[in-house]
Amino acid sequence: MINLSNYLATLPFIAILRGVQTHEAVVIGSVLYDVGFRCIEIPLNSPNALLSIATLVQHLPKDCLIGAGTVMSPDDVRAVQEAGGRLTVMPHSDAAVISEAKDRNMICAPGVATLTEAFAAIQLGADAIKLFPAESVAPSVLKAWRTVLPKEAICLPVGGVKPDGLQAYADAGANGFGLGSNLYTAGQSAQQVADNADAYVRAWRALC
Repeated sequence: MINLSNYLATLPFIAILRGVQTHEAVVIGSVLYDVGFRCIEIPLNSPNALLSIATLVQHLPKDCLIGAGTVMSPDDVRAVQEAGGRLTVMPHSDAAVISEAKDRNMICAPGVATLTEAFAAIQLGADAIKLFPAESVAPSVLKAWRTVLPKEAICLPVGGVKPDGLQAYADAGANGFGLGSNLYTAGQSAQQVADNADAYVRAWRALC
């Protein structure tokens, strides 16, 4: 059974490559892998997302967890697995989607914005809870959640967290982060992505 904690141990970031093109997916993915990322998601509303996922699975080392974001249905889960993906990240917390992912031994991180949603997702077997959008679950809110959530629950703020915002969330109990447009925006060069990634890595290392 795969364990999300293992992939977040060295660098607790999930790269979100929304809008990446298949022909550049390996170059961008390799840049991120080289700086320490071991979790990469391609949202399904990206062009040819499943082909890009399959391409990354084929070319990146096996210790990199690759999968999809914006997973909306059980059919999406099946399609991601058929492409070779092992990670499903959702914007919402749909019981049918979570159950499908877990039945297929895939890692699943549903989106939650309330404590009720968080507990429901954990009970269904979610491997992590995606605090989405992060602005709706501020560090002060996460700190309060942490007083009642299971200690082993993996909490991942996603959306809008910049390098200088990592510490507040880490102090509140975040276990990692999903990094989107501040890490990668469609059309950016590999060098731009490397520079963005380096800023996050340096900010994280400064906290350790």
